[in-house]
Amino acid sequence: MKKQIFILIAMLVAVATSAQEPQWQNLFNGKNLKGWTKLNGTAEYKIQDNAIVGVSKMGTPNTFLATDKMYDNFILEFEFKIDEGLNSGVQFRSNSLKDYRDGRVHGYQFEIDPSERAWTGGIYDEARRGWLYPLTYNTMKAVVVKSDDSGECLYPPTYNPLAQKAFKKNEWNKGRIEAIGNSIRTWVNGIPCADLIDDMTKSGFIALQVHQIGNPKDEGKTVSWRNIRILTENLDQFKTPEDPNSISQINAIPNTISEREAHEGWKLLWDGKTTQGWRGARLTGFPQKGWVIEDGILKVLKGAGEESAHGGDIITTKKYKNFVLKVDFKITEGANSGVKYFVDPDLNKGEGSAIGCEFQILDDKNHPDAKLGVKGNRTLGSLYDLIPAPENKPFFNGFFNTAMIVVKGNHVEHWLNGTKLLEYERNNQMWNALVAYSKYKDWPNFGNAKEGHILLQDHGDEVWFRNIKIKELE
Repeated sequence: MKKQIFILIAMLVAVATSAQEPQWQNLFNGKNLKGWTKLNGTAEYKIQDNAIVGVSKMGTPNTFLATDKMYDNFILEFEFKIDEGLNSGVQFRSNSLKDYRDGRVHGYQFEIDPSERAWTGGIYDEARRGWLYPLTYNTMKAVVVKSDDSGECLYPPTYNPLAQKAFKKNEWNKGRIEAIGNSIRTWVNGIPCADLIDDMTKSGFIALQVHQIGNPKDEGKTVSWRNIRILTENLDQFKTPEDPNSISQINAIPNTISEREAHEGWKLLWDGKTTQGWRGARLTGFPQKGWVIEDGILKVLKGAGEESAHGGDIITTKKYKNFVLKVDFKITEGANSGVKYFVDPDLNKGEGSAIGCEFQILDDKNHPDAKLGVKGNRTLGSLYDLIPAPENKPFFNGFFNTAMIVVKGNHVEHWLNGTKLLEYERNNQMWNALVAYSKYKDWPNFGNAKEGHILLQDHGDEVWFRNIKIKELE
């Protein structure tokens, strides 16, 4: 009897212990590529020292080695090593469908990037929407203009600068992906890299990428993976606890506020469906032409390329004082537009746009305004006609980009895709002198108002807006 009780207790302890330990499944047996299929390209995958080794090859598009099994919610861990000069990634929740670009692999990608850009651990949407969570340039420099300093360059903060230092060149690194519901998070060597909210794809395969190359010198270089394992059960028990003070979260679900965003005080400035909260800068209501709402996107339509001459600028019905504003925008070729703040719609009663400080939105390559002004102060991200944004900025052509404007009293910052472009102080002698040499010199007390409307500009070119969010500060 005592022996039976002892055995029963031992069994219960074993069950309890097993329930507390993650039940990992190995995706690679270390011997062959059973359970994997090569897609799209012709680069080679081979087994060497218990690792899958991808070999770069000229004349082939991106090549993917995909699991035959599909996965939805999971925690994936793997080790990786890559030669310098290459780019690679690990696909997840990805698909190859005949009716999508003839089977082109598309979906989320954990970036592997040994270049100076240092975006390893960022999240890219392969063959679809582009960058969802970039780690931003660590070589970027922001222009700083203060009352006691005519201008200096400083290394700016980014979404998560520690993540850019997590990857170790020419060594084995450890990656971790947690894809649970709409939450997608990544780590490199234990350092958090990305925190993304997105709902476009719920399920797909895991795939290892050998990126196409354009330089013959890179042919034969390799990227390797080993110790690839996945966890699909009891994920809530084994997922990494969320830390809102860790890294920034990006919500890629259009025109929504995530639970964390709501906790942080963010609100939609545009609901994605109606014109509520907005009106024409010179109207009591919303313009009857020149602007449309389609599929959660607010579009200013193409006109004759003139300022506020088609549908006209639109402004918030409410004024704002201290805030953080985020606006996702997508420009068409050669387009010009802007996001303005501290706008007083009663200042300019004549032709042209309403008056306010402007985060310039511009196709720098194809619009002549980029070459006008002084030292590039009319280029994308600049404080229009006043302070230039740096030339080397993280802009994604053909995709949505995120402009962010921070206002705290007299301190103002312009950000683009997570990188600070410039900052300045207003209501001082230097600011007034700067204005005196700009096109705003004839407008009284320009840029010094305590509060004002927020404006989206009609400059006669088609530009798309969405995810317009604001967090008011005290």
